This record gives sequence, structure tokens and C-alpha cells, in this order.
Amino acid sequence: MIEITLPDGSKRPFDHPVTVQDVAASIGAGLAKATLAGKVDGKLVDASFPIENNASLEIVTDKSPEALDILRHSTAHLLAQAVQRLYPGAQVTIGPVIDNGFYYDFAYERPFTPDDLVKIEAEMEKIVKEGLPVTRSVKSRDDAVSFFRGLGEEYKAEIIESIPANEDLSLYSQGEFTDLCRGPHVPNTGKLRAFKLMKVAGAYWRGDSNNAMLTRIYGTAWLNDKDLKAYLHQLEEAEKRDHRKIGKALDLFHQQEEGPGMVFWHPKGWAIWQQVEQYMRRVYRQSGYQEVRCPQVLDVSLWKKSGHWDNYQENMFFTESEKHTYALKPMNCPGHVQIFNTSLHSYRDLPVRYGEFGACHRNEPSGALHGIMRVRAFTQDDGHIFCTEEQIESEVTAFHQQAMKVYGDFGFEDIALKIALRPDKRIGSDEVWDRAENALRAALGAAGVQWEELPGEGAFYGPKIEYHMKDSIGRAWQVGTMQVDFMMPERLGAEYVDENSQRRHPVMLHRAIVGSMERFIGILIEHHAGLLPTWLAPMQAAVFSITDAQADYVREVAQTLVDKGFRVHADLRNEKVGYKIREHTLQKVPYLLVVGDREKESGAVSVRTRSGEDLGSMPLAAFVERLEAETRR
Repeated sequence: MIEITLPDGSKRPFDHPVTVQDVAASIGAGLAKATLAGKVDGKLVDASFPIENNASLEIVTDKSPEALDILRHSTAHLLAQAVQRLYPGAQVTIGPVIDNGFYYDFAYERPFTPDDLVKIEAEMEKIVKEGLPVTRSVKSRDDAVSFFRGLGEEYKAEIIESIPANEDLSLYSQGEFTDLCRGPHVPNTGKLRAFKLMKVAGAYWRGDSNNAMLTRIYGTAWLNDKDLKAYLHQLEEAEKRDHRKIGKALDLFHQQEEGPGMVFWHPKGWAIWQQVEQYMRRVYRQSGYQEVRCPQVLDVSLWKKSGHWDNYQENMFFTESEKHTYALKPMNCPGHVQIFNTSLHSYRDLPVRYGEFGACHRNEPSGALHGIMRVRAFTQDDGHIFCTEEQIESEVTAFHQQAMKVYGDFGFEDIALKIALRPDKRIGSDEVWDRAENALRAALGAAGVQWEELPGEGAFYGPKIEYHMKDSIGRAWQVGTMQVDFMMPERLGAEYVDENSQRRHPVMLHRAIVGSMERFIGILIEHHAGLLPTWLAPMQAAVFSITDAQADYVREVAQTLVDKGFRVHADLRNEKVGYKIREHTLQKVPYLLVVGDREKESGAVSVRTRSGEDLGSMPLAAFVERLEAETRR
């Protein structure tokens, strides 16, 4: 007798071994039809998995959190089968699930093209209609190598040869197609209904430029057509909002080959930067931070002490002078420790809070660079707090409140919190990591918020809280962080004198709210589609006349506004008013001020907004009050 325990605590007895699908069928035909996979004693398995002993079971349907990854992984196999049907001789290599979809790399006599994607997608739809059963089998490593070599799949055989010889491997088959995979997969291809192939790209075998170039086909898959259409609409919106296009159209910045991953800020773009920086500087002051500045280049001996040499050197830039090796700083933290170390601190001095708009350089792969969102040279709103272990909770709680206000002021209301836990490559003992991770949990608990945990995604020196904010079209961006670090102060000799006159190492909290300034500005541009709120807009108002007779008054109005601290442009070109309105509207200037003889005589301005709303004529002083109210922060 076998007893299956379901999530609601109920138990179902069977007098013989059963599969996940059998259990679903015993509950009801509707559940059997909806079954995609199962979780047996917490382990994700296929619907065909045999249960031979007492176990707990959760049926996975499209309402389960695991469903989407299973569908996407299965759709990657669907893609590979379609490719091999249409292009005999094509070899499959790897096909993982990624954010919002999947990809598969193929070796073929020629690269695939966008035109090929239309044919491949049509073939995928045919296979779906065939409803092919998906079955799992197990082979030894050597048998699997022989099997795939027999199919001419040399890349797959090479992957398998790198696996230890004593391991058994699972293979999944659907019709004539078989691939190596851990699984689980959907029961049959008929379950795969909402997908689309997106693009092709080149990819080196195993990511090594010395190896063969393969073709990578990207696709997306969703639980239903509604979700797929929503995602495709989001992509269309993202294309319209692309910060690179808007940056060029509004003359904010540019990038060029001579400075890969670096940004040339134009006057209007730098005006946005300055608004973000000065706002954050006020936040620093109000929160008790002392602003500091550290060198850009430091001897590698410091990076070896800090742990960056062993854990981060492949991402660092190096230079030499007088037989010494130096590194451009990838992070600001070791420099802040040096400032802390110049004085002997008492426990009464703690917490000590340093802030820096610190310029950093990281040697990102060229293929990973993306406009100003992913760069090699960037500036962080970086801060470090030196405190006692007992002060962690209050400092993290205060930071959380501060961060949430900042995001709200920039127009972001939907924020998710995650705690990134210890990675495999790290410094420090498990006991130290336990204390650090539990301190973050306690602080968020005290703040009364919910969070998700991300195993293995912490920094090498400590766990971190991540702030993920959702933009206006539903995309999530990871921006702020708060990290607890017990290790770096000890490695770099930071100390304070406690209440018993004993020297102790402080805890170091690494914190940033906007993170990379470049990336945050790119997010702002896309979130607002270039229509930045008035307080952030690079140009807040444009003033122009109807005829040359009002030119002096235009200059007077513009100068009055500039003297009040606003960013204003006086447009005195010999162009029609309608042309100027259209042009400045396209430049997304919040306010357009038109003056004629009547406005000149009464000391007024005729006000239009970039959305086309006509606010009518108002005294200049009234407009100043309006602008002051909108830009007050």
C-alpha cells in the first residue's frame, strides 16, 4: 500500500506504484488534463514519474510558479526538433531558459536568418498539433556519448564527455528528436501553445572566441496567448522608449568606438545628471552622511587585501608605473575603509557614514554592453556605514525608509525586495555568513515588509538586500542595495575602541539607492518615455515671441526664470510660432511660453504644456509660482 499526501493534508491510498499523472487522474479529469509535472517530496519531476513509496505530492499546473520555466524549457526542445526537421544536419548544442524565454545554439553549414525563423515557427506549430508524447530515459555517460555520436551530434557528445563517468544521464524524446536534459518537461508537445521566435544572433561554442561560431535562436514562451500578447506589447513599448533613441533625439548623450562602454554627456543630458546627483546629495546630508572622495587608481596590494584580487580581478582594469601594478577601482569600498582608518574611533562615534559619487571602472565583456544601462565606466551614489553589530537593524531600517522615499520621488511606486544569499565563491566562514544574512532578515522584518530570497546571488564579501523597481510598462529593474560585510573591515584593519577599551572590527554596510547613475538615468528616460517630470527635465520651459517686436520681452522673461534657478531657452529664431511649438513639443519641454504684444504690455505669458493643453495667459509671477511648486523637492 502506498499513501500519497497532498498539499491540503489529505491522503490518497494506492495498492500499486503510481505516476504523478495517475494521482491527478484519480482526483479528477480536469486536473489530469491540466497536469504539467509534479513535486514529489519537494523535488520537481515529470508527470510520468513513478511513485513507489509513501510521498508528499504537489501537482504542477499552469497556476504553479514552476510552470513557466517548464513550458519554456520544453519549448526550447520544440524549437530544436523543428530546426532538425527543416535543416537535416543541424547540430543542437545548449538551450537554456532565460528571462522571459529561452534560446538554443545550433551548428549548421550557414547561419540562420530572420526569414528562417518564420519557417521554423510554422514547423513548431505543426509539432504542437501532433501532440507528441515526451518521454524520459536514462543512459550511462559512455552510452550517451555513443548515442549522440551515432546521430552526428558531436557538440552534444563533447558536453557529455565533460560529465563524470559514473553519472547516469536523462534523455528526453519526442517523436524522432532526442536531447540530453535534466527535465522535467511537459507530458506532450500539445501543451505548448503560446510562443514566438524573436531573433537570431551569433554565439561562440562555449563562449570562447577561439571556438566555432554558432547561431543562437532566441524565443519567448508563455502560459497562454494573453500573456504572450502582453509581453510582445511590452517589447513594442520598450522599443519606443529605448533610452538610446530618446537620448539621440533629445541630444542628451552619445557613445563611440573610441570609448567602448563609456558615455559622452551633452549639456542637456548632464543637466539631468546634475538634478539626480544634487537630489541624492540632499538625501545624504539629511541622513547624516559625510561626503568623501577617493582616488581612481590604487596599488594592487590594496585589492589583494580586500579580496577583490582573488574574487574580481577578471573584471578589473590594470595599469603600470615605475614597476608597480595599479588597478582602476571597480568599487569604492576599500577607499572608504582607508579614510575610516586614519582616525581612532570610539564606539561613541559609531555609526560613521560616508557617501561618495564614486567613479568606477569594470571590464565588462563588449557583448554585454548596452547603451548607458551596461557600461564600463560609471558613477555610483555609493555609501558605507561603519557600525556595531547591534546597530545593523536600525541602520538598515532607516536606509529602507530613505530608499522608498527616493524611488517615490522619481516616480516609482512598485518596489520588490530580495535578499541575495551567500555565493559559492566567497570569503568568510559560514558562521559569519549566518550572522550577516540573519541581520538583514531581522531588519526587513522590523520594517514590516515582505521579501524574496535568492540563494547564491550575494556579493563575495556579504549578503545584500536588492531593491527591484517596476517601471511604467511592467519591467523590473534592480537598483539599490544594502549589503552587510563582516569581512572587509577585518581584512583592511578597520577598528574602533569598544566600551571596555578593547579594539574591535566594525561591521561595514555597503549601500546605494540609485546604484549606477548612468543606468538609473537610462531607466528614468525609458520609464517616462523621455517625458521627464518638470523638476528633472533638462529644459523646463521655452519662451518665444510671435513677432520680432516682442524679442526684448522674451529675453526679459527668460532671464527672470533663469534668475529663479530654472532651465529655460529663449527661442528668437525667425520661424512661425506653430513650428516652434511643434519642435519644442518633440523635444519634450514641459512648458511652452508664447508672448505677443498683449502679454508684453501686461507682463504675462501665454502657457501651453507639452501635452498640448492650453493654460491660457497668466502673470509671469503666477507662472513662476506654478513652476516652483512643481520643482520643489
